[in-house]
Formats: sequence, C-alpha cells, structure tokens
Amino acid sequence: MNRPILLAATLFTLTACGDKPAADAPPAVQPAAVRQKTVFDDQLKALEKAKAVEKEMQKAQEKRDQAMKDEGG
Repeated sequence: MNRPILLAATLFTLTACGDKPAADAPPAVQPAAVRQKTVFDDQLKALEKAKAVEKEMQKAQEKRDQAMKDEGG
C-alpha cells in the first residue's frame, strides 16, 4: 500500500521540478529599481567608509610585514 503512494509522490515531485516556464509568467528582465532614501543611509555610508579604511589599513600592514620579512626580521 505504501509503494503506490511513494511512487505517486515521487512522480508528482519530479513533474513539479520541470524547467519549462509558465506561458503567463512575467519576463525575467526587470528594470533597475531606483534606491529610495531611508533612515539608515547615514549608518550605511559610515559602514562603507569604515570598510574602506579597514582595507587601507590592511594594505599598509601587509607592506610593513613584507618590509620586516625583507629585512630578515
């Protein structure tokens, strides 16, 4: 009794995973949305600036580390 139910569930699952798009589906390409100003904009700008500063500091640290290795330290 369980075998037909399992077979039906498997066939249903496989047919649901088909790769044919629906005929009435909207096109996949959508225009780029215009970003609206939010209350978090100032925090996001600060976060982006902090990430940029962190990258610069990491680059400077890598240069110092390389200079120490070159000197034999």
